[in-house]
Amino acid sequence: MNERIAAPWIPTWIPASGHALRHAGVHFDAVRIRGELGRRVATELVLGTDFQAGPIVQEVTGERGMYFLLPPGTASVFTWPPGVRALTRKDGCQAYVGVPALTGVTWPLGWRSVPMPEALFVEGELLRAVVGRMSVRL
Repeated sequence: MNERIAAPWIPTWIPASGHALRHAGVHFDAVRIRGELGRRVATELVLGTDFQAGPIVQEVTGERGMYFLLPPGTASVFTWPPGVRALTRKDGCQAYVGVPALTGVTWPLGWRSVPMPEALFVEGELLRAVVGRMSVRL
């Protein structure tokens, strides 16, 4: 059965298998938070939204960054604290984000929170509020 036919809401930027690089600012903007802060923010968002936080990609190697995917053109609207980076197409930025498939082997990337019809993207205002609270705690 073809998942793309069975679930037409799956965004076209999610690969059918493995993982693929996507240009930030085209299909989505991304906010990258590395290390412990990224894990804490992701956990807070997932629990605070009853597991409907929207797409959060996690790296399972290196600095173990979290990439929170927002609607295109929205990440640069917010002021982010040090250590948090908005990845967009603004100001000539050429950033790419690895996006894993929803199923199968996607190492070294995975989903901390998958997109769903009710949450195709992370809400920027909510993410900024959680980042602000979590940054103070560290």
